[in-house]
Amino acid sequence: MKTSTRVVLAVGIAMVLLVAAVLWLGRGGDGSGRTVIGLRIWDEKFVPVYRASLEEFQRANPDVEVRITVVPWSSYQQKLRLDVAGGTADDLFWTTLYEDYADAGRLIDVGAALGPDAAAAWDPSAVAQYTRNGTLWAVPQFVDGGTAVYYNRDLLAAAHIDPAELNAVQWSPGGDDTFRLLLRRLAAVAPWSYNAGHDFQSIELPYLGSAGAQFQDDRDHFVFDSPQGIAAFDYLIRLIADRLAPAPADTNTNPDFAKNAFLQGKLALLQSGTFTLAQIAQQARFGWGVALLPHGPSGRVSTNNAVGVAANAATRHSDAVQRVLAWLGSGSGNRYLAGDGATIPAVVSEQQAYRDYWARKGVDVSPFFDVLRGPRIPSGGGPGFPAALRAIDPIFAEMYAGRIPVPEALSRARAAAEAAVAQN
Repeated sequence: MKTSTRVVLAVGIAMVLLVAAVLWLGRGGDGSGRTVIGLRIWDEKFVPVYRASLEEFQRANPDVEVRITVVPWSSYQQKLRLDVAGGTADDLFWTTLYEDYADAGRLIDVGAALGPDAAAAWDPSAVAQYTRNGTLWAVPQFVDGGTAVYYNRDLLAAAHIDPAELNAVQWSPGGDDTFRLLLRRLAAVAPWSYNAGHDFQSIELPYLGSAGAQFQDDRDHFVFDSPQGIAAFDYLIRLIADRLAPAPADTNTNPDFAKNAFLQGKLALLQSGTFTLAQIAQQARFGWGVALLPHGPSGRVSTNNAVGVAANAATRHSDAVQRVLAWLGSGSGNRYLAGDGATIPAVVSEQQAYRDYWARKGVDVSPFFDVLRGPRIPSGGGPGFPAALRAIDPIFAEMYAGRIPVPEALSRARAAAEAAVAQN
């Protein structure tokens, strides 16, 4: 065979293989003819819930298969950023910090994909969280509700404290207050009274809000070093210094330390959200309940964060992605998230199922909802927000450890956050 003939034949074979590969990738790559859609989440316990929901979807859409990938929270944000930049991200992925991707044109416009009426079914606070410059960038999946205080009934009884007292305590900057006095009573019967520490959503935001401060203003500028912000953090630091809370050497390096201490019966009060509820119900070997947040100078203030599913603008399967998004945002698809009490569905019509589930278990979840009747503090966002949090983290860790005074630490952290945003 002549060399020229071999070359032509080789080119022809290569073209056939290339076309076959394109067709193969276009239909999902599993050999079944189905379009395969990837969904990335960060919490393993949601896999069975999503699988149950998606099995129903796939019965009505046999040409689409959704495969779930779990990337642990500790590496989720960094890996997602790299994968989005490298074009290897899943078709759909959980998000809370979406602004950088939206601004860079990396996400599908959900309003355009599902129509302007779709958002009417979802929790308004979740819709607001995922709306930027008038465009909706994610389908809300679940909301956390407000922050509340889990309490150990046995430890309260040992300290002669009626659980009803928790709903009346107040904290105030400087001097003793009813909350601090209650914590001192608990310190006599438990290694630690309360989980004051470096916990952004469950501790820092509520204290900032109830002190009359903010983490960011309306223009996404960091303002947590205001006089009210200094008062909030100073209060937390003094609780730690008085040994009413675990040492920062433990909590700074292990974000689950306080939760585990509560489950072990070593911590009397755990301030946290609904995302902790199922684990406490399954693992606590003592009587427990839920109370309202401590009342601060500006009342009880919580955030109400939501997790949404964003769609990768680089997907090769836009029609299938649109169908999956519509299902996950529907009452039929979203109600599975309330089935085992794991979380509060973002579809408003399905939220009562969450309350009913815990009512059957004898758990009153009203403190998580009642606190939201008052003012709320935004959980923050904007371009470069993840980088800002990474810049703040080591400075806050030093502040909680008592190695940097609160005013200086907050000033340095604000400057570091601003620099990270500018660099981003």
